[in-house]
Amino acid sequence: MECNPLCQELTSFRVMDVLERASELERQGRHIIHLEIGEPDFPTPAAVKAAAVAAIEAGHTHYTHSLGIPELREAIADHYHQEYGVVVDPERILVTPGTSPAMLLVFSLMLRPGQRVILTDPCYACYPNFLRFAGAVPHFVPLRPEAGFQLDVAAVREVLPDVAGILINSPANPTGVVLESRALKELADLGITVFSDEIYHGLVYTGRARSMLEFTDDCFVFNGFSKRYAMTGWRLGYVIAPERYVERLRTMQQNFFLCTSSIAQWAGVAALTQTAAEVEHMRAVYDERRHYLIARLQQLGFGIGVEPTGAFYVFADARHWTEDSVGFAFDVLERAGVGVAPGVDFGPSGEGFLRFSYANSVEHLEEGMLRLERYLAERRA
Repeated sequence: MECNPLCQELTSFRVMDVLERASELERQGRHIIHLEIGEPDFPTPAAVKAAAVAAIEAGHTHYTHSLGIPELREAIADHYHQEYGVVVDPERILVTPGTSPAMLLVFSLMLRPGQRVILTDPCYACYPNFLRFAGAVPHFVPLRPEAGFQLDVAAVREVLPDVAGILINSPANPTGVVLESRALKELADLGITVFSDEIYHGLVYTGRARSMLEFTDDCFVFNGFSKRYAMTGWRLGYVIAPERYVERLRTMQQNFFLCTSSIAQWAGVAALTQTAAEVEHMRAVYDERRHYLIARLQQLGFGIGVEPTGAFYVFADARHWTEDSVGFAFDVLERAGVGVAPGVDFGPSGEGFLRFSYANSVEHLEEGMLRLERYLAERRA
């Protein structure tokens, strides 16, 4: 029996390939500095853990409403009102076991085989596979370093009306760039479906990120708790959808996932309502690391055409040394013991770049840069 062709077309996530090879080296006794993976190194806030324990002790360990517990959906709606000044009906919110399942549900609902969806190049490495699995075809719009990796809405207009929508991410992975408000407004005025991944909101160091919901209600907004609240293992996300699609999404959730972990949902309520001080502390520490890493990479000769102002990544130009970012990343791992993400993983325009994550301690960043400095010196020699 043959595998589904849609599964056979999926490409590997090279960042995970690097991480898995790093794990093999660690089992051999090597010490690896992990700058490849986008996972907060902070512990989950105490109030979140306490809420999970309280949920267990109170017996909140059963199936919930398929949309999510009302308390969490109301807390999400309150959060969007306080942070962005928008009014969101909790009945438009579907809580999912991570943000990725929300995308799979929405794309399966909204896209037809052969339809094109605009993606930026570079973009999060898994986006094209999400779309292909739904039968859609990614249509890439390149982002230029000399333009600050900002989206050129004129390039989007050129392919209208022959697209089903556009998937955006701000702050962006891998570039750390926050999309300009002007671009979001222009996208809202185009009349196409906008899928907005806002998972890195709250991790912004200059200005603020704007939600797509500030410009239109007729969009799909994805968000979750992994990055801002250091809750990657809790697998808790959500989508805010136009009202007319919620019932279909609810039916799909009932069939495919039943509901999201009850314990994680109660933890999410605490994250939204009790962790402001800890979240701000994490953001401030990330900002310190950001400044250090940018300066150090520039000192080593990497090109950084635009300073990242969000998320926890630096997308550095390594074309001075290589046009093979995969080979270069694995060579750095093997010889220097530093894990970095190859830029081509995020799209053809990323070839020759490396993504460095500063979701790691300053001590580890310093050690990683010392190792990289020695590696580059040996390479030059």
